Amino acid sequence: MTKKSYEIDMCSGPLLSKILIFSIPLMLSGILQLLFNAADIIVVGHYSGSEALAAVGATSTLINLLVNVFMGLSVGSNVLIAHFYGAHQDKEVSETLHTSILLSILCGFILLIIGFVLAKPLLLMMGTPHDVLSASTLYMQIYFIGMPAMLVYNFGSAILRAIGDTKRPLYFLLAAGVVNVFLNLYFVIGLHMGVAGVALATVLSQCISAGLILLCLMHHPGSCHFEFSKLRLHTNKVGRILRIGLPAGLQGAIFSISNVLIQSSVNSFGSIAMAGNTATANVEGFIYTSMNAFHQTTLSFTSQNLGAKKVDRIGKTLILCLICVALVGTTMGLGCLTFGRQLLGFYSSDPKVIEYGLLRMNIILTTYAACGVMDVLVGSIRGMGYSIMPMLVSLLGACGIRILWIFTIFPLNRTLTTLYLSYPISWTITALIHLICFIWCYKKLKKDCSTVSV
Repeated sequence: MTKKSYEIDMCSGPLLSKILIFSIPLMLSGILQLLFNAADIIVVGHYSGSEALAAVGATSTLINLLVNVFMGLSVGSNVLIAHFYGAHQDKEVSETLHTSILLSILCGFILLIIGFVLAKPLLLMMGTPHDVLSASTLYMQIYFIGMPAMLVYNFGSAILRAIGDTKRPLYFLLAAGVVNVFLNLYFVIGLHMGVAGVALATVLSQCISAGLILLCLMHHPGSCHFEFSKLRLHTNKVGRILRIGLPAGLQGAIFSISNVLIQSSVNSFGSIAMAGNTATANVEGFIYTSMNAFHQTTLSFTSQNLGAKKVDRIGKTLILCLICVALVGTTMGLGCLTFGRQLLGFYSSDPKVIEYGLLRMNIILTTYAACGVMDVLVGSIRGMGYSIMPMLVSLLGACGIRILWIFTIFPLNRTLTTLYLSYPISWTITALIHLICFIWCYKKLKKDCSTVSV
């Protein structure tokens, strides 16, 4: 199959069909990744007990907090490469690619050191119960050994997405994920390694996916061809990647800070509540990653069409992606809620864990589409080159509201229901603010382009 058969021309032709062709492999990639992560949780929950399940769950928001800043830089790579690719600037594409890969390796080793050294102190700061602290620390320390590989895969996937290729990252993820499942079963059931086995299986599978991404880029013809000898940090590209990606990463970290505060509040209800929260959050992940595919689609399509100076397609892309994300979020949310008890039964057989999980489901899944709408609007704004604006809106909107809620409303009625209500309220308000920002950015872009054309 030639390289062109993997790529999508985002700048001409029918939009809806191309959006679906681009986004469906992204959805499948995200779902596969979560299935493999779910396998981690299911295996450890059934064969190592509720405490082990809680130990893994206690680390998720903290891992996201540490990783999101660096993962945001891959957004900068995606936007920059898509822009240059749409403008047919091959030399700029190549320099950005090699800068991005080296940046991912360096950031991966920085994360490895931070996560390994600070795992226990940070978990203690979150109020992680002592009955799961030791296992949670061990899981995090092993997990962070795989950070260089994880970032190489994610930066490499962002590069391929920028040129319209979402199929091959799916194939690589599938191969690595199958290995992950078999290693989980071997380490946890066969060798009785518990959370350490789950973490080790994840690290090894990440190394496989990173290797496959690099091999793909090494054999890719044209401007996206990768060579180790060309690895260097082009300062002008680093600056632009940071300018776009760092606010995206900080935005993710800000969201994670609010989620860490929520997780800390959940921790105060004990390990059974933590286990139920972990199981439901994992189910939610399947819906979120499906909706997030349209965020990624909006980002890439907007960036390429900006490079090609086709402004009208940017507006049409947003409208179509908003319709798609609302349909997916609502349909999947209500579907998972309908079969909630059965789904949670895969994670734990403890009735109390399931009841805690259902409590979260009833609030989050009925309103989850609002989160998808919020993210698609962010993707469009960032694809037009504005990165600080959505970060500030998220800081003051979603995260600010959640933090304010935790310290004002939640103490008045210390229940999990009150705590979880902070999610839909923050999504809705923040999405409305992002919509206003998009309208302003889009009008400015149209005015600038019409001035240039004159």
